[in-house]
Amino acid sequence: MTAHYDAGTALVVVDVQNDFADLNGSLYVQDGEAVIDLVNDEVRAAHAAGGTVVYTQDWHPPVTPHFAKDGGTWPVHCVADTWGAELHPDLLVDGERVRKGVDGEDGYSGFTMADPVTGEKASTGLAELLGVRGVERLVVVGLATDYCVKATALDGVDLGYPTTVLSAAVRPVELEAGDGDRALHEMREVGVVVE
Repeated sequence: MTAHYDAGTALVVVDVQNDFADLNGSLYVQDGEAVIDLVNDEVRAAHAAGGTVVYTQDWHPPVTPHFAKDGGTWPVHCVADTWGAELHPDLLVDGERVRKGVDGEDGYSGFTMADPVTGEKASTGLAELLGVRGVERLVVVGLATDYCVKATALDGVDLGYPTTVLSAAVRPVELEAGDGDRALHEMREVGVVVE
């Protein structure tokens, strides 16, 4: 089953990259590869209805306070121009790409990046791209439920977009058990439709 799409709807495919969606990835999301066929169905449906499809990618420098080795939370992942940062080869890629974390920022949301030291936020360019395309609604899929999917959906609502997350087409990292379900609850609380 796919979401409803039309010319005013954008499908935002969040971070379906090798480091998250491949067993050999440095920050593999359990069962992450299982979303790919479902996401591909959504891409086809969105295009068939005249909608917009955008792919987000973590695209980090080799040294950033985002990484544990440099004082942050995460193992090194999605370093720019590496295998880990590439979109998964089984993913149907047919749309614009928006890269985040390119200058070492925390890039959880597809819409905004935050300086890991000062917290100052900057746009990824996604909101501007959607504005040019006349997008009025969002459907969000991808990885991972409890971080980048959640942050993207929450920013979408903050920006005034009716936003739907397809629960079958997302998977959580779950640094702590239950983080995925808590993220879905948090999204519902602010008006995200979780299907």
